[in-house]
Amino acid sequence: MRGPHDVGGLPEGPIDAKPHDLSFWEKQIDGLRGVIGGKGIVTTHENRRYVEGLGDDAYESLTYYERWTAALSRQMVEKGILTQAEIDARVRDVRARLAASGELESETAGKAP
Repeated sequence: MRGPHDVGGLPEGPIDAKPHDLSFWEKQIDGLRGVIGGKGIVTTHENRRYVEGLGDDAYESLTYYERWTAALSRQMVEKGILTQAEIDARVRDVRARLAASGELESETAGKAP
């Protein structure tokens, strides 16, 4: 059975391999993954397993770093490092701050609902 990440041989068309500049939050999640990996909290193999376990809908609708973020959130909850309530509260705080500054609208302006 194929996982959502296993697209080898499927008719998906060409891959856009052009490099792009990472946004601030993408750099943050990349750095965070590096730190928790360096401390042995989460391994690369665990991260890959969690990303692949997001399911078809999430895997296909989320961007690369959004998948990393979703997987990392699940890992932190399952390892007892954070609670879902703590994560949700922090996300609310960040969204409120970005909305107040106008940054939330500029980040989501080009995304589909």
